[in-house]
Amino acid sequence: MSVVMIIWSIIIGLITGSVTSLIGASGVSIVVPALTLFFGINSHIAIGSSLLVDVITSIIVSVSYFKHHNVRLAASLWIAVGSILGSQLGSHWAGLIPDGALDVTFAIVLLISGISTLRRGGKVFDSSKGLHFDSKVLQDLSLVVLGFLIGIISGLVGAGGGVMVLLTIIFILHYPMHEAVGTSTFIMCITALSSLIGYARQGNVDWKLGLIIAAGAVIAGAIGSKFANEINETKLSKIVSWIFIVLSIMMVAVHLVH
Repeated sequence: MSVVMIIWSIIIGLITGSVTSLIGASGVSIVVPALTLFFGINSHIAIGSSLLVDVITSIIVSVSYFKHHNVRLAASLWIAVGSILGSQLGSHWAGLIPDGALDVTFAIVLLISGISTLRRGGKVFDSSKGLHFDSKVLQDLSLVVLGFLIGIISGLVGAGGGVMVLLTIIFILHYPMHEAVGTSTFIMCITALSSLIGYARQGNVDWKLGLIIAAGAVIAGAIGSKFANEINETKLSKIVSWIFIVLSIMMVAVHLVH
């Protein structure tokens, strides 16, 4: 591996860690295009390697959010269980829908979400007014079902899985932004590990490259999550909104180029 490739890998990691720490989203949407387009790496290995980066980065970031009491562990576990199950079904259907249609649809969802969050002006959601049942059994079951639906969508849109978790937590469960990002990151850690195991069994993980990218991602993730946890709810909401909008524009641009 050349010095230039190592440097670019670290830069990719820095960008990935920044995005993960601020919106709790998977780095797959950044790492995979970079590895396939610029490094000419097989897409399966690119995805497997990006999942390794996701697992390592999300552990560091979620620990930071947990220390600031911004991770709802019980809810995370139930959603993660449903998401892992649903993603198996979603990935089975993915081949039936054209990639371009999925990308554009997801980009539109991101754009609308970003604009909607901006229009709220950083107003904090009241989680008691979100999806809520008095019965603990019903509440846990509802989280599993939500996770299952998220998993299906994640299986269909691939890289959008982490963002779909965050959108669901914000707009359906009504968690405050800090808790939404922290909880989303913890869920991603579990789901990415599940997927990584599958890719590793098939030999589709470049461990050396993944660890180099992860080194940059961990540095940016640690700094970014510290910053995110210390700023107020309004500022974090605006940052998340603009990242959604920028990502949606980038997805449309990539689709038009191809």
